[in-house]
Amino acid sequence: MSKPASVSRFWTKPWLVVAAAVVVAGIVLNLVAARSGDSAPWVLGVNLAVAMLGLGAGILAIARLVSANQAETSRIRDALDATQARLAAIVDSAMDAIVTVDAEQRIILFNRAAEQVFRCSRQEVLGTTLDRFLPMRFRAAHHGHIAHFGRTGVTSRRMGDVTTLWAVRADNGEEFPIEASISQATEGEHRYYTVILRDITVRKQYEDELKKRQMELSHLSAQVLEAREEEKTRIARELHDELGQLLTALKMDLGWIRERIGTGDPDLVAKSQKMQSTLDETVSSVRRIAADLRPLMLDDLGLPDAAAWLVEDFEKRSGIQCQWRLANGAEVDEFEGNIANAVYRALQESLTNIARHAGAKHAWVMLQIGADALKLEIEDDGRGVSADDLAKTHSLGLKGMRERIHHIGGVLDISNPPRGGTRVSLRVPLRPQPTS
Repeated sequence: MSKPASVSRFWTKPWLVVAAAVVVAGIVLNLVAARSGDSAPWVLGVNLAVAMLGLGAGILAIARLVSANQAETSRIRDALDATQARLAAIVDSAMDAIVTVDAEQRIILFNRAAEQVFRCSRQEVLGTTLDRFLPMRFRAAHHGHIAHFGRTGVTSRRMGDVTTLWAVRADNGEEFPIEASISQATEGEHRYYTVILRDITVRKQYEDELKKRQMELSHLSAQVLEAREEEKTRIARELHDELGQLLTALKMDLGWIRERIGTGDPDLVAKSQKMQSTLDETVSSVRRIAADLRPLMLDDLGLPDAAAWLVEDFEKRSGIQCQWRLANGAEVDEFEGNIANAVYRALQESLTNIARHAGAKHAWVMLQIGADALKLEIEDDGRGVSADDLAKTHSLGLKGMRERIHHIGGVLDISNPPRGGTRVSLRVPLRPQPTS
């Protein structure tokens, strides 16, 4: 075990060593005199001298120790002052504003960045309450939040995780957005709260501008989709009405010719039969193309019947076994045109992707119509979809499908079910949702 520093310093002082030797010599002489029974006056003098010398040495030693302790205390105080100065310099050099308040919300620390953010000097704010930097409408709630935070025992957390926080500048009362975190510490019975905040005015402006541009692009995309849908509807009606009428007229004329030919010329009869077959295929192709562009039954019969026909037609053309289920029935009038069209196009795009990319053998389609919302699920047992597939820049079908559903206030999700394959789920509100 090492010796205390004060003991080491004691033995390094020569006068203390001499005094100790004299005291020891006096003790030895007293022991000798006591043994011999000698009580000569010189013994008394020696005792007195030794006592005086010991007293003086003790007083001097105490004085020296007190002086040494004072020097040590001064050294520790200087080191503490230097540490506090370094800490203050670090806090002052921080780029974020740092404000510390006590339990009564009185400001006890205010760094240089805080002076720049709030546009006031620390001499003006030290000892005042933090309320001066809060908008009036948030002050009561702020005190409640701080009290709750103090009771939680959590040392630190981010402030305003959901909404943007707002503060007030001291010079002109201007409100500005901030990003902040809060921490708490206790010293004895006192509790202190430290807020580190950042002025995000410029970032908020860019974010608002970005949201505005995204909203504009979303509206533009929706208008493009609506214009495209209207054009498809026009072309589908022209194919169905005009071209269909012409083809029907050709079929009637061809039938009239075949009746006049009779069976006299076998080659002519065979040629007319081939023409009849080609004409029937043409009529079927025109009907299919018109249905792909815009199924008339979507307007005439409604979404459930149009979706059922689409699934049945897909099964016939692709060879993929499909199971269709309508969970609830609904009147056609309950659907707005854009809702029925967007859901139908999402189903059409999903089935097309299954045929092209999934390599599936089975598909399941479920349409559920409730009082307030419509749900559609399309699932297959194919190879599934990966995050890379969804992130591909040329996946315009998926992006267009998502944009359609988002524009009418719906939500679309693409995932991989536990049994494999791909699941496309969408939910669309049938009534306007209340704004929060």
